[in-house]
Amino acid sequence: MSQSTTRMLTRVKAVYMFIRENGPVTTTDIANEFEITERTVQRDLNVLAYNGLVRSLSKGTWDITKKKVKIL
Repeated sequence: MSQSTTRMLTRVKAVYMFIRENGPVTTTDIANEFEITERTVQRDLNVLAYNGLVRSLSKGTWDITKKKVKIL
């Protein structure tokens, strides 16, 4: 796996954990926490949503789903 892919997956995991611990949260909350752009946050959330791990409660507000996930 490339270094950039590893970095992205590490960030996506951290975003998931942040939402799990603080949710529901906004896209802006996540961007501020990780000092990344809202566009980067959206890409990360798309990965998580595609895998059924997060859902949008309303425009720009996110929470985790009830899907079981094993955190390594």
